[in-house]
Formats: sequence, structure tokens, C-alpha cells
Amino acid sequence: MENFIHKSNSFVSAEKFKKEINKKLTPEQKLTDIQICREQYFKLKGLNESRKRLRRVIKIIKQT
Repeated sequence: MENFIHKSNSFVSAEKFKKEINKKLTPEQKLTDIQICREQYFKLKGLNESRKRLRRVIKIIKQT
């Protein structure tokens, strides 16, 4: 995992930098980053999440 610091003079330049970095990431790296954030969220909230995958939610809607 690469760490870096980027100082911006405005929100516009910060957003531009973020988009440039995001373009360089592979889909696998993006999924890994999402999984790391997800695991940290559950750890901070004190939730016991044993699955290492994203949840799938299905809603059945009755049509009238």
C-alpha cells in the first residue's frame, strides 16, 4: 500500500488530483481499497462481520 500526501490550494485542484490517481488504479486495486475501508468500518463500529465479501441485497416487491 502506497502512502502519500498531496497539498492543494483549492477543492477543485484536490478533486482533480484525486481523479488522476483513481485513473491509475486497476480494478483489483480499487476493490482492495473498498474492502479495506469496509473492514475498518466494521472494526470501528464493533460489528462482527465474518464475511470478507460485499453483501448482496435482494428485495422482492409485490406488484398490484
